[in-house]
Amino acid sequence: MIEFAMKHFALSRQGAKDFYKATFAMVLMNFVLIFPVWLLYFLVEDTLNGGIPTEHYYLYGFGVAGILIAMFFVYWLTYDLCFLNTYKESATLRINTAERLRKLPLSFFAKKDLSDLTNLILDDSRAIEQGFSHYMPNFFGSLIFTLLMGIGIFIYDWRLGLAALWVYPIAMALVFGSYKIQTHFNKAKSDASIRLNDSIQETLEGFKDIAQNGRKKEAIEKIDNDIDALEKRSILGEFGLAAFVLSASCIIKLGIPTVCIVGSILLGTGELSLIGFFMYILLVSRLYDPMLGAMQNLAAVISLFVPAQRMRDINAIPPQEGTTSFFPKNHDIVFKDVSFCYEDEEEVINGVSFTAKQGEVTALSGPSGCGKSTISRLASRFWDVDEGSITLGGVDISTVDPETLLEHYSIVFQDVVLFDETILENIRIGKKDATDEEVYQAARLAHCDEFVSKLKDGYDTMIGENGAKLSGGERQRISIARALLKDAPVILLDEATASLDVENETEIQSAIGRLIKDKTVLLIAHRMRTIEDADKAIVLKKGKIIEEGKPSELIAKGGYFADALSMQKKAENWKI
Repeated sequence: MIEFAMKHFALSRQGAKDFYKATFAMVLMNFVLIFPVWLLYFLVEDTLNGGIPTEHYYLYGFGVAGILIAMFFVYWLTYDLCFLNTYKESATLRINTAERLRKLPLSFFAKKDLSDLTNLILDDSRAIEQGFSHYMPNFFGSLIFTLLMGIGIFIYDWRLGLAALWVYPIAMALVFGSYKIQTHFNKAKSDASIRLNDSIQETLEGFKDIAQNGRKKEAIEKIDNDIDALEKRSILGEFGLAAFVLSASCIIKLGIPTVCIVGSILLGTGELSLIGFFMYILLVSRLYDPMLGAMQNLAAVISLFVPAQRMRDINAIPPQEGTTSFFPKNHDIVFKDVSFCYEDEEEVINGVSFTAKQGEVTALSGPSGCGKSTISRLASRFWDVDEGSITLGGVDISTVDPETLLEHYSIVFQDVVLFDETILENIRIGKKDATDEEVYQAARLAHCDEFVSKLKDGYDTMIGENGAKLSGGERQRISIARALLKDAPVILLDEATASLDVENETEIQSAIGRLIKDKTVLLIAHRMRTIEDADKAIVLKKGKIIEEGKPSELIAKGGYFADALSMQKKAENWKI
């Protein structure tokens, strides 16, 4: 049972245990609420039999006190198990989800919709929290209570039991038969919500470009359409729920008149006493209340399956794991017959083999889409290869924990990610225990001083979300400063200077050149003159190596590398 709850509701082991405890507490609470009915039965019986005996005053007094104490206890127990423990589980769920995401391949985040992930961590976790604090224990507790009470009622009189309970199979069949329809509505509503979040985020991030190109009206219309779509899905979901749940509730309420009819017949034939009939009506009315209340929340119960499924989908993705004990003999990167494709797409890398030696700069070149960036990400285990192997210092990187492996890498990609923090702290990410002076030194080497000195707060300037207050070149320099500060033995540069002008590019390359001594450098650049000083150039086309050697040797051969270099030099002299 524990495994079932963990699997179907994305709960932790403790959360599954607490769910069953909360369900038991709800069953107990429903039974405690029956006690006043029994007390009322004895009170009416005494009244009809000539009055309440003196000795029974103590019985009723202690009975009322006992019922109040019992109700206080079960309400406290229910609150503790349904709410406090659920909130603890909610915290555990969010932490576990974050930990799971932390261990997934970094490539996962490149292809995953960030709004979808935000929705998963915030909205889906909140939905599961609310469901298990307010609805799930109540619903299943009511089902169990109804089952147990139904058995007791049948034992008392099978005819009255049949009259009271015939409505339940029909109502439950109607409700649970709508599961697929409700799941469809909830999935459509969730997708519409994600699309709306995407539209809002996309519009906010690109509002400058939208305004410059006179596309504000279209952007607002798109958001309006997504809002209308979400509203439509929400209304359809509510209507679909009402059609089934309200119908089932009406059917359940038919039980009371059925009991009245059957009970009246039995009362008329003398097979049932008046006080027994009265007691039965009270019990039956109490029997229906929990289920009628629980069914009003059935939408929340069914809607839990969508976020729970999304949580399960995340948990089903195999994490990247490996040893945290990593001591390579050197930092040579060796690709051996490496092939790779993105999921079901066409193969991007096919049988690639080369060695990027420590102390050398190995440059990757080739037309767009040839696999250069993929190779750099494979080298840092953003993905795991489909065939072949990649080793660092003789150790297969697929056996090394990704976080441990990345301690040996300084990476600068063309797409820079910055945080809404100060410039100082954005650079310090490269080395969390770095002193301010070490950060300043790295910043100077990356030529950050040139623009930081013009800012009012200098290095303490808040740069906005993803560095929104900075230019592309300024953001790139901060990224380079991070890498310089980290000073790792392996350096991956993917179009690291693409956003810089020629003068700054030359100066920063000079700074990088002073730091790459005895390090393994894997360089990707479209500007062929950037590659001319590399120790080795590897030219790729359609995922395969077509040329490899020193740049001077490749130029002498007159192949692709030489032609591309010649064309770029001619392009530099073009004028309008």
